[in-house]
Amino acid sequence: MKKSRILLAEDEPALGQIIKESLETRDFIVDLCRNGIEAYQCFKSTKPDLMVLDVMMPKKDGFTLAKEIRLENDHVPIIFLTAKSQTEDVVEGFSIGGNDYLKKPFSMEELIARMHNLLDRTRVQKTSSILTFGEFTFNFQQQWLQFKNGDKVQLTHREAHLLFHLIKNRNEVLDRSLILKKLWGQDDFFTARSMDVFISKLRKKLKEDESVKIVNVRGFGYKLIC
Repeated sequence: MKKSRILLAEDEPALGQIIKESLETRDFIVDLCRNGIEAYQCFKSTKPDLMVLDVMMPKKDGFTLAKEIRLENDHVPIIFLTAKSQTEDVVEGFSIGGNDYLKKPFSMEELIARMHNLLDRTRVQKTSSILTFGEFTFNFQQQWLQFKNGDKVQLTHREAHLLFHLIKNRNEVLDRSLILKKLWGQDDFFTARSMDVFISKLRKKLKEDESVKIVNVRGFGYKLIC
């Protein structure tokens, strides 16, 4: 079985080395980074299977780093390590795309168990690219949409990615600025108009099921209701 590659960002040298060596004895490949800037560069070059990020780091903190990573990658699991325990910090960690949260001090057994859980979940998600919502079936990898037993409708690359994010956040607001930066690379008047066009195209393709709607949430973004 292929070894999982872990990006570990921890600015405490002793703790970082202990975690790295402990994970390596469990057959993980570990890249240890000392700050957020170094960790971002490592993320770009190594494409890790999972990231363990200390929240309080010099140069770039773990939350800021996670926000930047989520603009490029929705899927890589992120576990935050922190000495903080305030509820608002936990909420912020999850709201920006964190998958789990471990408070220092922690046991290595607990960290490894949580890592295995997230890696197993990610593997299952990768093996299934077919999503269902309302009366529709959507194949993200092959980029087609099908209503009940009707013909498959081929989607463009951008339509497929936009629909994927809407489905992933179904019945919740999809942040307009975030998705523009993710799919178009920037948030300005012209890219916003372009996204409006793609939303209109998706609405036409979804009109066969009256229970499925894409609605504007003025000032925030879009919501797929189903």
